[in-house]
Amino acid sequence: MNSSLKLALVGGGQMGRALVAGMLAAKTLQSEGIRLVEPNPESCSWWADHHGDIAITDLATAVAEADVVVLALKPYIMATVAKQKPQFWDGKLVLSVAAGIGLESLIEWIGHGRVVRVMPNTPALVGAGASGYCCAAAVTDADRDTAQTLLGAVGIAVEVAESQMDAVTAVSGSGPAYVCLLVESLADGGVLAGLPRPLAMQLATQTVLGTAKMIAETGRHPGELKDSVASPGGTTIAALASLEHNGFRGTVIEAVAAAAKRSRELGKS
Repeated sequence: MNSSLKLALVGGGQMGRALVAGMLAAKTLQSEGIRLVEPNPESCSWWADHHGDIAITDLATAVAEADVVVLALKPYIMATVAKQKPQFWDGKLVLSVAAGIGLESLIEWIGHGRVVRVMPNTPALVGAGASGYCCAAAVTDADRDTAQTLLGAVGIAVEVAESQMDAVTAVSGSGPAYVCLLVESLADGGVLAGLPRPLAMQLATQTVLGTAKMIAETGRHPGELKDSVASPGGTTIAALASLEHNGFRGTVIEAVAAAAKRSRELGKS
């Protein structure tokens, strides 16, 4: 796929910003080929300040000029936008990033089956996203390649069964928030132990980044890497014992389960 692809982004919030910024950085898209639909004045101001060469226009114009439409909308407004004028979507590949909204509903609202349901995450902004996506039956091989190229430009992109999308939402879609909480907590602990806040944050951030990179690049199981740090009677095993005593592992598992449950609920509302 070449960078002359024309894309309409409907919804310029955090997820839309991350995706477009990542795709531009990867040179998968060019600014002149993007049309933005965003009614919020504050959000429009942000786009003008950060991507002033991207045209902000109305829905009919943006979609008419696009090859691909990305609906980066909150679940509660997706139906309102998708159903208002089905003829808008004729001939367009449509990617939806709304949590919980299934392919069946999207096809009904949009009026055709060239629909891909996507769950990206905000690290797409720095080219380190983790996206899961599933395709409706009418999606062609070329459409699938386009979706894979767009999402793969901002990190990893994995096609999954639709039955797995709520789990994808809970792990990678919501996951950056869990990791941010971990980094913040590590830094708070460092401050409690006597480190200046900036240094504690720097060390905590690099530790999480480095550990994730080590897991990804070595292919070793996290449990194995954890054990390699935990010397008998040492500081790490004392900390791990405290985490286990306070339910760290179970709390994270329950958080993912809660997010998946909420994603399923959003799809039914």
